[in-house]
Amino acid sequence: MLAASRDHRVVLLTREGCHLCDEAEQVVRQVVTDLGVGHARVTIDDDRETRDRFTTEVPVVIVDGRIIARWRLTPGDLTSALVHRAEEEQQ
Repeated sequence: MLAASRDHRVVLLTREGCHLCDEAEQVVRQVVTDLGVGHARVTIDDDRETRDRFTTEVPVVIVDGRIIARWRLTPGDLTSALVHRAEEEQQ
């Protein structure tokens, strides 16, 4: 599951039929497009271990390997997380 995170700064964990996941995906797409950041959408239904761990928490947004949001996401939250993590890496 998290193999996608090695290639993308933002990983969105979702489930089929999840309206909150669709909303989070719109936010993720907007922010990563604006910032030029790689992202991936991972459907947890495809992996039993991941599904068991996150089944009631989706959508889950992961930035650079850290969970930054569950259920709801704003553009400001994601932008802040991306900028903050980038600043940490520069230090």
